[in-house]
Amino acid sequence: MEKSRRSLISREPLRSPSIRSPISTAGGGEDLVGTSSSSRGSSPQYESKEPSDSSTLVGTCPDMCPAKERVQRERLRDLAVFERLNGHPRKTSPSLAVKKFCRTLSSNEVCLSDIRPASVLQNTLQYLLSLVDTTGQPFEVVHDFVFDRTRSIRQDLSMQNIVNEQAIQMYEDMVRFHIISQQKLARHHRWAESSPLHHLNLEQLIKCLLSLYEIYEINRRTEFISRNETEFHSLYVLLHLGCKIPLMERSLSLRFRQLSSPILKSKELRFTRTVIRYFRMGDYKRFFDVVAAEASQLQLCLIEPFLNEVRAQAISCINHSGYKLQPYPLKRLSEVLMIKEQELESLCCECGLEIITDELGCKLLPAGQSSFRQPKAELQSYPLSRPEYSPRYQFCSLQIMNGVSFTFEQFSFSN
Repeated sequence: MEKSRRSLISREPLRSPSIRSPISTAGGGEDLVGTSSSSRGSSPQYESKEPSDSSTLVGTCPDMCPAKERVQRERLRDLAVFERLNGHPRKTSPSLAVKKFCRTLSSNEVCLSDIRPASVLQNTLQYLLSLVDTTGQPFEVVHDFVFDRTRSIRQDLSMQNIVNEQAIQMYEDMVRFHIISQQKLARHHRWAESSPLHHLNLEQLIKCLLSLYEIYEINRRTEFISRNETEFHSLYVLLHLGCKIPLMERSLSLRFRQLSSPILKSKELRFTRTVIRYFRMGDYKRFFDVVAAEASQLQLCLIEPFLNEVRAQAISCINHSGYKLQPYPLKRLSEVLMIKEQELESLCCECGLEIITDELGCKLLPAGQSSFRQPKAELQSYPLSRPEYSPRYQFCSLQIMNGVSFTFEQFSFSN
C-alpha cells in the first residue's frame, strides 16, 4: 500500500486529457511543476519531481489560504471578487481568501505552513461549492474562481499523497462541479463547443475522473469500495456519445475490459451501454424512453448536449420515410422527442424544414422535403422536457455537489 502511494508522485505526469496516469495530472502533474501561472491557459509541459519524504508530508495551514499568500495578494491587489472584504480590492480575511493554483509549486520547495491538511481542504471545497448557487455573480465569473481554486485543492492533495476515503469524496465533488459546469456553459453560450471555457472545463473533468478511478483502485486493495463508484465509471463512458466531444485515446472496448465484473454488470454501466447502443442505432424512441426512465442527474447533465443530435436524426428519419399526404403532428413528435413544441419547431427550422398549420390550428411537419440539412453545431441545447417526469429533475447544484440529488436553479426540465 505504501509503495503504491509513493509511486503516485514519482510517476511521470501526462500531457493531455487522454491521460494514462491520472493521479499525477488531476492532482495533478501540472500542479507540481511548470511555468509560473495561476491562470487557466493551455496545458504546460510537465516534469515530475519526487519529494524526499512524500509519505510524511502533512500540511499545517489552518486556513483556506496561507497567511503569507494573503498578505502578498493584498499588496498586489490580486483578490477575486469573492475574496474582497466589504468589496475592498486590497483587503481580505481568512474566511474569504482561498489559495490560488500555482504551476511552479513543488513539494520539495514549499513550506508545510503553505499546505492545507485534508480537513481544511474538505472545508475549503464545501465553501467553494456553496458559491455556485448563492452568489449573484454571472456563472462564468463563479466558474473561473471555483475552477482555479479546486485545482489548488487537488495540488495540495497530490503533494501530500492523500488517497483515502476523504480524497474520494473530494474528487467526486469536483467531478460533479465540472459536469454541472459543462451543462451550464452549454446552456449559456450558443458557441459553447468552441468556447475556451468549455474545452478547459472538459479537460479538467477528464483529469478528475481518471484520477478518481485510480484512487478507487488503491482503496479497493484495502477492501473499501465507494457507493458511487459505478455511477462515476458510467460518466466516462457517456463522454463517448456523439461527435461533440472527441473520443478518448483508449476505445470503449478496452475501457470495458479494464473494469471488474461487478462494475460492468451494475445498472449504471448497463444503462450507459444501452444508451450508446440506441444512440448509434438511431432508435430515438427507445433512446429517450430509457434516458427519461433511468438516467441519474449527473448522467443527464452529460447526455443533454447530445439530445439535439438524436432529435435531428429523428426529424431526418420522419422527413425521408414519412408519407407525404399525412404530415406528422408536431405536438406528437415533441412528446416522443421530449422537447417543447415551440423548441421543436425552432429545431425543424434549423434543419431547413417548413412547418405548416392545419385548419384546426395544429402544427404539422410535412414529409419528403428536399431542403433538410443537419443543424449547426452551435445550436442552442434544448433540455429534456416531459411533464410526467418533471419531479425527478427538480434539483439544485449545491445538493448535487454534496452527493444529494443536486440541482441548478435553472436545471428544471419541466419549464
